[in-house]
Amino acid sequence: MSKETQNKAIVAEWFKRFWGNPYDEAVIDELGADDLTVFYPMHGPRKGKAEVKKFMVEFREAFPDLNFWGVEEMVAEGDIVVARWDGGGTNTGPAFDDLPVGALPRANTGKTMRFTGTSWLEVRDGKIVNEPGQECALAALQQLVLIPPIERTR
Repeated sequence: MSKETQNKAIVAEWFKRFWGNPYDEAVIDELGADDLTVFYPMHGPRKGKAEVKKFMVEFREAFPDLNFWGVEEMVAEGDIVVARWDGGGTNTGPAFDDLPVGALPRANTGKTMRFTGTSWLEVRDGKIVNEPGQECALAALQQLVLIPPIERTR
């Protein structure tokens, strides 16, 4: 099996257990490097396993149905795997405050967010070292009514 094929299998397992539903916190210790960094603009960088776990626990407490899944075949070259995804969830838990424009106004808003993104994961020696990504934060924040929709003019 090629290095690229092995790395895609690791990323697929990561997406299933870390970003999927149900969430399996053990995947962070199993597939994450000690210096793991997860960075998405909507949340900022999370460095180290403890910080990544804390982020995901809080995100999932606020959005218990949170779920993300791949939408196209992954592309891999060397240590890098790129994946496109879709997902979201509904705020039925605490007022989530890890957002660039502040917190949800209250707990259990019932607001659903659904958005897409692309992740670029670095896999070294069978462990995920770095997961920077770009998500459609504008769509998510508009759906959560934290920023107003943009009016289009023609």
